[in-house]
Amino acid sequence: MTRKPVIELRDVWKVYQMGEVRVPALRGLNLKIYPKDFVAIIGASGSGKSTLMNMVGSLDVPTKGKVFLDGQDISLMDESTLAQVRGRKIGFVFQQFNLLPNLTAAENVALPMIFQGVPKEERQTRSLELLERVGLLDRATHRPNEMSGGQQQRVAIARALANDPEIILADEPTGNLDSKTGEMVMKLLVNLDKKEGKTLIVITHDKNIAKVAEKRVNLIDGQVSMRG
Repeated sequence: MTRKPVIELRDVWKVYQMGEVRVPALRGLNLKIYPKDFVAIIGASGSGKSTLMNMVGSLDVPTKGKVFLDGQDISLMDESTLAQVRGRKIGFVFQQFNLLPNLTAAENVALPMIFQGVPKEERQTRSLELLERVGLLDRATHRPNEMSGGQQQRVAIARALANDPEIILADEPTGNLDSKTGEMVMKLLVNLDKKEGKTLIVITHDKNIAKVAEKRVNLIDGQVSMRG
């Protein structure tokens, strides 16, 4: 049986208007990502990684071309529908953690479930289960400023898993961590791909992370230069 991509970009261009100048960030990019893939998207600063992340994560629409999420053209969805689909399908992990400072770890993890209409009791139970999975059940009532960077990133990973998404999209997930903590966080992410069957997409400039990925997409000036 032919495998169908979970994310597909067809001839995607993204052009930004900077005053009177048009700046292309992506130039006719084609990409297919299949279920359970572990893909590293690598490239220097300014290569288009962040723009590609926004396309892959259905956070933005292309200037030209098509982006498909589970076979659905995201440009045909209204923002409300897209937000719901994205919330179910994709869990995001960011370099800056993006935890809400006034919420506890458990409350941060539960937050995405609110937008999917999950009942309160179920949210509370699942958030504690996820914190236990990332080894932070004892930090459930702690706020971000009471946790280390590594602990905050593990909370962020737990939050990304809140709605049991098929895809985990991590943007420079070890960028603000020391090498030892970063290695621990990457092992946690890789485990999601290997043992839980998640599709893992990591945007990074770290070649050590790229080495452990099954597939590599190397961006140069908004185009794919090669794939591993």
